Amino acid sequence: MTKTLMERPFRVLGLQQIALGALNKDRLKGLWVDLLGLTMKGHFESATENVSEDICQLGFGAGQVEVDLMQPLDPEKKPQVHVPPLNHIGLWVDDLPVCVNWLAEKGVRFAPGGIRTGAAGFDICFIHPKGNEAFPLCGEGVLIELVQAPKEVIDALSRVLDAPSPSPSRLGL
Repeated sequence: MTKTLMERPFRVLGLQQIALGALNKDRLKGLWVDLLGLTMKGHFESATENVSEDICQLGFGAGQVEVDLMQPLDPEKKPQVHVPPLNHIGLWVDDLPVCVNWLAEKGVRFAPGGIRTGAAGFDICFIHPKGNEAFPLCGEGVLIELVQAPKEVIDALSRVLDAPSPSPSRLGL
């Protein structure tokens, strides 16, 4: 089932985000912001998604990774953004609509909501953590967010991905 890059009509460019959940995000902020030094970028709240989210930054430029610290607005309602604590990972893709259509044709199950604008302002879509009979392929327990990369990220990460790999001898191996 493995496909090469040439057979896939889109490209996964890199890690865009990780999202961590807890009943109270203050302890997460204490670790990630106060002790580890991540920078606060913003805040997002949605009653529909049952989330209060602090958006943090790790790194800079095209290699920047967003770290979302989340807590539910109501712990009794769904979605329960604190279960599991590693809520989801986000991947930059170069062509989200093509990616979603192609993966759906291959049997990947997506979470309800389709392509929409996410908390950071980029178009997003989620691969469901569980498959079903109609769409058996899934995140196998992990919610995966596919994120449309902006042009500057596509250009920068493509340069890195397209660069020749150093030979083992140049790495001292």
